[in-house]
Amino acid sequence: MKTTKLNRRSVLASAVAASALAALPRAAMAKELLRMSTLGPGTTPNLVMTTFANIVNRELPDYEIQVNATGAATRHVLEVAAGKTAFCMSSPSVNALMANQKAMYAKMDQAPELAKKLRAVLNFPMGVYHIAVYESSGITSLNDIAGKRVFLGPPGGAAYSTMERLFQAVTGLEAGKDYEAVKLGWDAAAASFQDGNLDVYCNPTNAPSPVLTQIAVTNAVRFLGIPEDKLEVEGVKALVNRPGFGLGTLPAGTYGENQKNDSDTTTLRVTVGIVTNETVDEEMVYEMTKTFFAGVAEMGESAPWLKAVNPEGAVADLNMPLHPGALRALEEMGVTIPDVGRS
Repeated sequence: MKTTKLNRRSVLASAVAASALAALPRAAMAKELLRMSTLGPGTTPNLVMTTFANIVNRELPDYEIQVNATGAATRHVLEVAAGKTAFCMSSPSVNALMANQKAMYAKMDQAPELAKKLRAVLNFPMGVYHIAVYESSGITSLNDIAGKRVFLGPPGGAAYSTMERLFQAVTGLEAGKDYEAVKLGWDAAAASFQDGNLDVYCNPTNAPSPVLTQIAVTNAVRFLGIPEDKLEVEGVKALVNRPGFGLGTLPAGTYGENQKNDSDTTTLRVTVGIVTNETVDEEMVYEMTKTFFAGVAEMGESAPWLKAVNPEGAVADLNMPLHPGALRALEEMGVTIPDVGRS
């Protein structure tokens, strides 16, 4: 076996090399690559989580988060629970279904055990369900959607199911029978509505939504809501009482003079969040959580939709333990942690 002979020259060379390596900028060192899965472009989760990744990538040079905006959240949480992905979007409703082995997890015996491996990083408002129409359409209530082309959300997704159930509970109208439920992704649907190819466009998003703000600049729009006399209907109450859901308000005038609602609109609100695996490094999650909220505070004026994302809201509707790193960061920010957030 060949041996390396140490002498003064080789020792000095090694020392010089080590010094040069230490002098390199941190950004030049190997980064830890992390995958984050979220919903597609045009959605609040995509905006918030892409912002999270951008802030972390800019401010914490040891890490690089790569955003995956394909696939369904119900599948993403399984990948995080299995340790295949570092972060993903989830929601209190998905967490509850997984933990109780219901709905899409009904035939998955390992779902409750996988749910126990998930930890919350932070929750944020996905927003309120915007049910938008053009004023020129003549549509002024949910009953008017009969025979219309309607985007409920991407097929198979939670938004589609929620809007389908809401429309039926309020009006009795059924998707595919009484109106056309157009099958598109988020980005394509926004473009289609803007081009006038959809009569009704639904999107759960923080207000003002960048997509709808752009449309309302040159078009008169109206937002449909839940009539007061339908709030106690069993189907509506069932939707409102799901984990992470509730009644929300879309104020009149949110989108300027081209919003033609005379009064505030009552609709559904929903909370979602970023989750990770229980084994993910505590210090990393701590640094990311504090860095994200510091960055959001700086961006509030230039990105109005981000004003709804704040440390206090990070524990709203929480129904799983916080990751220890997130717990420590939020406590340092003065957030009152509910008991469920402590593992």
